[in-house]
Amino acid sequence: MNHWIDTHAHIYNDEFKADREDTIWRAREAGLSSIYMPNVDHASIDGMLEMEARYPDFCIPMMGLHPCSVKKDFEKELYQVEAWLAKRKFAAVGEIGTDLYWDKTFWEQQKEAFHIQVRWAIQYNLPIVLHSRESIDETIELLQMHSSDKLRGVFHCFSGSVEQAKKITAMGFYLGLGGVSTFKKSGMDEVIPTIELENIVLETDCPYLAPVPHRGKRNEPAYIPLIAQKIVELKKITLQELAHITTANANRLFSTPTA
Repeated sequence: MNHWIDTHAHIYNDEFKADREDTIWRAREAGLSSIYMPNVDHASIDGMLEMEARYPDFCIPMMGLHPCSVKKDFEKELYQVEAWLAKRKFAAVGEIGTDLYWDKTFWEQQKEAFHIQVRWAIQYNLPIVLHSRESIDETIELLQMHSSDKLRGVFHCFSGSVEQAKKITAMGFYLGLGGVSTFKKSGMDEVIPTIELENIVLETDCPYLAPVPHRGKRNEPAYIPLIAQKIVELKKITLQELAHITTANANRLFSTPTA
């Protein structure tokens, strides 16, 4: 069996409350070896850490403040993120980033929260997991303001252009490919063939963005092989090759460098 890693899954969400154990079972049956969980804000921490406690070494938490949770009182949220990062080890600082899709009201606060959290990632030598909905170029520009050989991470749920993909990978960042890659009008059929395998990790972003044929329904980690199947068709490679390389990439992304 091929082994997969879901690098971005909100498996702690209430959408899984009724069948969480079955969801984890299906993920294991589908060949997943681990699921990485991004934090959103203070309200998601307990549920996320409970999943880690119930499924140790399988459900692995990150710590960060999602840009859509950046409001007037974002400093209070960041105090909690900072306290948790100082208290224990997390796989990454995430989910952080920018979002110009839902609301532009707190754009300045989003940028400030972004810079603060990137500095924490550098301080703790952790990767960053980036949200950049309708703001890929802006996020690239913000990243370029930070200069550190410790700065690394992934643009999760990537659905940008070939040019944007090249800029991101040139910075040493990975591209997280998920359900959008299977959507007919996403344009990813033209982008994915240009991306080197060494720059790809897989994700579901569940419960959101379920791949075809489940589009519009609840997403879950067991659908990683459906995403993978579309990528191997576009890349003209085997599932085995994609599983091997993307698993190695994910392990490299979330590992702590020894040097």
